[in-house]
Amino acid sequence: MNLLLEFASGLCLLLGCFLCLSGGIGILRFPDFYTRMHAVGVTDTLGAGMILIGLMLQNPQGIVLLKLMMILVLTLLINPAASHALAKAALRNNLHPQLDESSNKGGN
Repeated sequence: MNLLLEFASGLCLLLGCFLCLSGGIGILRFPDFYTRMHAVGVTDTLGAGMILIGLMLQNPQGIVLLKLMMILVLTLLINPAASHALAKAALRNNLHPQLDESSNKGGN
């Protein structure tokens, strides 16, 4: 059973790190604020969630597990709300999404 928990924990940690890394790449690759914010918001929430689940599997008892669960719940609630608030503030300040196709470097 310990080997299975170690494997699942390692898999969650690796997946979480990959998601966070892909969010960082999204910041550099996407053309405007809204697409960058979407990439970071989704991958940050899921990546942090997977990392926290992996850490919960590393220590499945005690106060540490309770603290990690609280952090996970707060992360899952606050990150989407913060992304929505940022998008709404940007739209109110007349930062419009980039809609033209001329910024597509690899397209036809």
